[in-house]
Amino acid sequence: MNLPRMLVLGLAVVAAVAAVLIVRGVMGGGTPRAAAMLMKPTIVTREVLVASEPLQPGQPLNATMVRWETWPKSDIDSTFITHDETPNLEAALTGTVVRAPMVAGEPLSPAKFVHGDAAGFMAATLQPGMRAVSIPITTESGAGGFILPNDRVDLLMTEQISDTPRRFRARVVLTDIRVLAMDQTYKQDKDQKVVLAKTATLELSPDQARIVVKAQAGGPLSLALRALGDMSKTAPMAANQNDDSPDGSGVTVIRFGVIPSGANGRKE
Repeated sequence: MNLPRMLVLGLAVVAAVAAVLIVRGVMGGGTPRAAAMLMKPTIVTREVLVASEPLQPGQPLNATMVRWETWPKSDIDSTFITHDETPNLEAALTGTVVRAPMVAGEPLSPAKFVHGDAAGFMAATLQPGMRAVSIPITTESGAGGFILPNDRVDLLMTEQISDTPRRFRARVVLTDIRVLAMDQTYKQDKDQKVVLAKTATLELSPDQARIVVKAQAGGPLSLALRALGDMSKTAPMAANQNDDSPDGSGVTVIRFGVIPSGANGRKE
């Protein structure tokens, strides 16, 4: 084989290899191109206790009003309540009251609510603009011990309007008042428990507070328990409409069955 023929054959082989490579590149063959992969950083999260609805001061707090929400650990404040620190939510919220207003989704912190045995519990149960005023009561003047916190009551005052004969008048001072607390204990007397009531704490506006303080100087105060859901503001009618007292609600003390002179227009 002579030299020119070998050169032609070599050029043909080179051309064939080049053609194969060109066709392979066009058809997508060959070694795949390496693609750069960006690794997403791992975010550490924790569950944070947040309000599931708007909360107002004085509301009793329970598990239906809050929820656990996933937060980045780097964004969690040291005052937030986390699931790791509070696994038993029911026990943590038992006997608590909202202390500061919160919007839905806002994280809870110990400063936002107060427990019943804490010093700020009474202030937290008050509605905005209201005051807590305590009055002395007895078991008899406190509906026999059946009045409980959050009940609604009417406040009555008894005053003496005459010495001879001894006559008294009872008038309604305030109606539909919310009871905040009752200071009463129970004593075992033979086979039954006896209620010993001392004071009742009422939720009053500033004007109502002044009325109650003034009424305490006028005579003993009593509480009349209202029916659940009773929204009526009207005071009950006087039982004795024939009495000659200004409002028809006077009571005359009768001794030994003898009606004193001047009582109900009668004489002895």
